[in-house]
Amino acid sequence: MNRLRILAAGIFIATATVSNAGADERPKKLTIATWNVEWFFDNYTGDNSADLAKKQAAPSRDDWDWKLAGVAKVISEIRPDILALQEIENRRVLFYLNQKLKSDYGLNYRIAYVEGEDFFTEQDVAILALSGLTGYGRKERSSEQIEATKEAKDKQFYNLTKHVVADFAWGSGAEQENLTIINLHTRAMSNAADIRKRQARLTREWMKEHLQESRNFIILGDLNSDELATATTKDGDMGIFLGLDTATPSDDLFDTHLKLSGDVKASHLNHMQYDRILCTDALMKDDPNRSDLVFKSSIIRRDVVVRGKEQDKDHMDIFWQIPQEERDISDHYPLVAEFEVK
Repeated sequence: MNRLRILAAGIFIATATVSNAGADERPKKLTIATWNVEWFFDNYTGDNSADLAKKQAAPSRDDWDWKLAGVAKVISEIRPDILALQEIENRRVLFYLNQKLKSDYGLNYRIAYVEGEDFFTEQDVAILALSGLTGYGRKERSSEQIEATKEAKDKQFYNLTKHVVADFAWGSGAEQENLTIINLHTRAMSNAADIRKRQARLTREWMKEHLQESRNFIILGDLNSDELATATTKDGDMGIFLGLDTATPSDDLFDTHLKLSGDVKASHLNHMQYDRILCTDALMKDDPNRSDLVFKSSIIRRDVVVRGKEQDKDHMDIFWQIPQEERDISDHYPLVAEFEVK
């Protein structure tokens, strides 16, 4: 594994390249999921500086073992080829998770993780992949973008402290299938909608070369938007993520929430649709000239997270007080999208 820092188009990106003699075999189908695992912090707080992180960490080894086992079991039920996680503590908890998945379920993931910059919560994001991962990293603002963030300017952008970008490839030659994913955890709360709009603009500026009808590209994660998929506005945070505010539809993304199967439409216990998977046109339409990845379906898997008699009504500051047999694994439910090669 090589680590390097490159300058491209005025933007720094810290990257890690996964060594591969050749691209992995092209799958017949691809399962991609995103899940906020809610304070996936172990019981060791010696490496935490933030008071909030220490408060939300697992209070004991037994509690951490319960959380680790619960998260691993949920993942084993879904068995995603690519999994975007939010609210993880660090690479160490990812190591523990991967070891648990290997030993208990025979799942061996590669980990795409670069430490972020949310020093208030110390939460981070990551991508796990069973195959296809060729490289990953995080973006940094250019000097011009930093200037556009300052109060004296038009405040066009706002930094994304929790994100990771991953590149994938399967097959070879004319039949090679490529995919780029950016996993985000944007600013929470209703009163932060303006910040999320600026984070959406920065995301699209960073990834503009991928925002093409012919490119396989996905924005996913906990976007924290209060806008429902059926009520997205042109100038809202989700509208900006989707590209509805631009002059041309060629850079628009499709919100897979609009294709949800089943009765569950909310990905959070408060009935909101915070977790999203947004795709370029290339992933939504079959190319008649070649075999390619095409979106098939999406579903929210609340069933694998909810424990006990009913869904939890609240987790704020009471998570560890809920009896284990009744405590849901997270306040978010995995959003799962299926793609097939057609």
